[in-house]
Amino acid sequence: MRLCVNIDHFATLREARGGWEPDPVTAAQICELHGAEGIVCHLREDRRHINDRDLRLLRDSVKTKLDLEMAITDEILQIAVETLPELVTFVPEKRKELTTESGLDVLHQGEKIAQAVRMMHDHDIEVSLFVDPIDEQIEASAEAGADLIELHTGEFANARSEEELVEQLERIKKAAAYGHTLGLGVNAGHGLNYINIKYIRAIREIEEVSIGHALVARAVFVGLPKAVEDLIALLRGGFS
Repeated sequence: MRLCVNIDHFATLREARGGWEPDPVTAAQICELHGAEGIVCHLREDRRHINDRDLRLLRDSVKTKLDLEMAITDEILQIAVETLPELVTFVPEKRKELTTESGLDVLHQGEKIAQAVRMMHDHDIEVSLFVDPIDEQIEASAEAGADLIELHTGEFANARSEEELVEQLERIKKAAAYGHTLGLGVNAGHGLNYINIKYIRAIREIEEVSIGHALVARAVFVGLPKAVEDLIALLRGGFS
């Protein structure tokens, strides 16, 4: 299972003081040097954390894979075409949310999403759709022409009881298996951390996880290189 690091919260920390530190581009380089196999950033319409300058420098410096999370708007689609990340992940976006709250409603926006997918494919950019672990949304993702899905693991991560955790984990397992049968690559992300990742790493259809906030939080105490290395060790079964 591959680790892609979401660097948004390095930019969130920077914007808290309105200065230049910490630089998310430098953070991305350190993550790659210590084993991350991809860098994820979300260029929001309101630029609340990652900004256009960050994205330009990331495109120039990322050596593994750049995954641009984005809403399907004319402005951001055009930026994606100009930047040419290896992958874009279409996500829903609300102005007042602290973080992405749910999966994309592909079922009811199929044609709009399919057009955006075709636009990306015309520029040799792969497309992932961030969806809840629901069969109908996964089917709609395949019909829209997506290359991959990223399963929203938020409800699993927020489980408050063992029973709820088991229930949500089972949903993710079934969704991952179903996506795989439809020929989709399967990734996962949202709320994953150094504790709950042990459950996700056991799902063989999930090829990659995107983790950001938990890694940034751990880096505050142990340093960024060790935070990345510890997470990779977990993904490889190095810790219980």
